[in-house]
Amino acid sequence: MPKLIERPNYLQQLIAFKDKQLIKIVTGIRRCGKSTLFDLYGDYLRSVGVEVEQIIRINLEDPDLGEIDDWKKLYGLIKNQLVADKMNYIFIDEVQNVPDFQKAVDGLFIKPNCDVYVTGSNAYLLSGELATLLSGRYVEIKMLPLSFKEYVSAFPAPTDLLFKYRDYIQNGSFPYVLDLQRKQDIRVYLESIYTAVVLKDVVARKRISDVALLENVISYMFDNIGNLCSSTKIANTLTSAGRKISAHTVDSYLSALTDSFILYRAKRYDVKGRQLLVTGSKYYLADIGLRYYLLGSKRADTGHILENVVYLELLRRGYEVYVGKVDKVEVDFIAINEEGEEYYQVAQTVQDADGSILARELAPLQAIHDHNPKFLLTMDAEPVISHNGIKQKNVLDWLLK
Repeated sequence: MPKLIERPNYLQQLIAFKDKQLIKIVTGIRRCGKSTLFDLYGDYLRSVGVEVEQIIRINLEDPDLGEIDDWKKLYGLIKNQLVADKMNYIFIDEVQNVPDFQKAVDGLFIKPNCDVYVTGSNAYLLSGELATLLSGRYVEIKMLPLSFKEYVSAFPAPTDLLFKYRDYIQNGSFPYVLDLQRKQDIRVYLESIYTAVVLKDVVARKRISDVALLENVISYMFDNIGNLCSSTKIANTLTSAGRKISAHTVDSYLSALTDSFILYRAKRYDVKGRQLLVTGSKYYLADIGLRYYLLGSKRADTGHILENVVYLELLRRGYEVYVGKVDKVEVDFIAINEEGEEYYQVAQTVQDADGSILARELAPLQAIHDHNPKFLLTMDAEPVISHNGIKQKNVLDWLLK
């Protein structure tokens, strides 16, 4: 029986929007736990008195469901199951698999006794006609694979955190990985996710004919997480290596990869000018295990991998996250929410004989002269230290917060 990991942050969001006149759209990379979240929410609904027949589940990737190739079939299938005079809780997994699905969703939404929840593995479902048709009538819940805290919660006691962190980044943070014991089984599972995302959510969606060239771009991006990238730089690097590609094509591929939630783009933000910068971005992976699957461990940049983990955690905590620029130096992350801004610098370690690493990592934060909170996160086993107001914290403690 697979481990059922509690996902309290996402579950509470669904509970908060229960019976509200909004379509709840849960987005995220394949296999990050969207369907399981619906299972958890279904348990909650039954615990508060909702009857089983009021809960309608449709998984459009279930072959036993038969072929549902247009929105009218989807609408009719659900309409025939509705319970009259009671609220119906409708859950549709991978709704983007049905052409013009938004018409079925809208038809259910306007019924007074339907509370509609859908999942999707591609940002396409929130673009174009759906956005126009349902503008202002839906809320998006952005889901990621397991956080380190959720991952650790699957074990009896939170001991040996360094070993668990190693497994977390090498084996991946997809929930089902926790049910696999052998490395070769984990590798096969990660391969299946990678292939499904690339072939179904990128190649098919963008009608890409040169899959090998796309995979060259993917390998480059996986190898350069946390580095400033531009389409022109990527195109020039690949062309020099014998794979001719234009910056325009790179742009198209990066757009497809971010739409499929396998990559996340962090734009640059000028702290002093208080504005987004047009040039240069950094990209981070939805799951570091996919990087180990594709590139192996020999080229692992532990500092940038840690940076990737922190970036995703900030997203989970509800921040908008940017790469900061202060004059000629760079702050790893500016995290912004309704309460204001916070600044984060991430380093594997700042311990050395002469203190030069610590000085280098503090410099970008010291260059910011406002009074917003500033943090230095490291793997060093130190208690919280304050460097003139900049708090240095152990990153694993921070992740378990």
